[in-house]
Amino acid sequence: MNIRGSICALATPFAADGALDLAAFGRLIEHQIAGGTQALVVAGSTGEAHMLEHDEFERLLAHAVDRVNGRVPVIAGTGEAGTAKTVALTRRAHALGADAALVVAPFYVRPTQEGMRRHFLEVAEHGELPVLLYNVPARTGCDVLPETVAALRDHPAIVGIKEARGDPQRISALAELVRPDFVYLSGDDGTAGQAMLAGAAGTISVVANLVPQAFRGLCDAATGGDRVATARCHAALEPLIEAINCAPNPIAVKAGLPLLGLGLALPRLPLVELNDGPDRARLHQALSSLASLATAAG
Repeated sequence: MNIRGSICALATPFAADGALDLAAFGRLIEHQIAGGTQALVVAGSTGEAHMLEHDEFERLLAHAVDRVNGRVPVIAGTGEAGTAKTVALTRRAHALGADAALVVAPFYVRPTQEGMRRHFLEVAEHGELPVLLYNVPARTGCDVLPETVAALRDHPAIVGIKEARGDPQRISALAELVRPDFVYLSGDDGTAGQAMLAGAAGTISVVANLVPQAFRGLCDAATGGDRVATARCHAALEPLIEAINCAPNPIAVKAGLPLLGLGLALPRLPLVELNDGPDRARLHQALSSLASLATAAG
């Protein structure tokens, strides 16, 4: 299993009646693979994991595994606030055919560093899947510090971390922890190029939902150490990344799905659809400009 490069944190399309739209989800998966995406995350933050019922999580993951059919790794978001629930969901993801688990730091409960260390070790010991740690302090209310990551990376089932803090100090600290059996993946589209040039093996991306080919280009340039090409790719993507950041994820990225025939723009409450004002217009313009650039390049 090779989890690196351009990885998409898939959105979860819903139908007008609020049900899972598995047909649109299948189209989104094919859009990713055709665009060069190298792994897929199902039911992560972008996939509205905490809006999914237990049976919906199972149906979504089973559909992804079946549709992908081994073409790229499928990573299941299995993080819960409690350790026992996380272990149980990770084991279920293994039974459904996932290749790895993306395990977010326990949210809301605000554990200590020791609590998080023991939490992740329990999942690694008993979850039956390779584990990617996931640190996103803005959402969880806790921060998995680099020294805690260093203490965890020796476990053979802990294979890497998705780090969503994009400040230079954190990028540098995580890059120092990289080794052949432990990868650092960026979780921030805006600083993804910087992180990969510093040593991150790839990026788990939101914007890749809409422009997988363009994001793969950024990842190839940055992981290959080409600073000029990385800057060029980032400049092309930056207006869309900024447009997507206008609202809590995944509100804005879902607003782009209908333009590509990949589903409706509807998130589940308490998230609401992106307004029809300047934010939506800016998103549409950025997406159209990237499409024009791709056409011209082709």
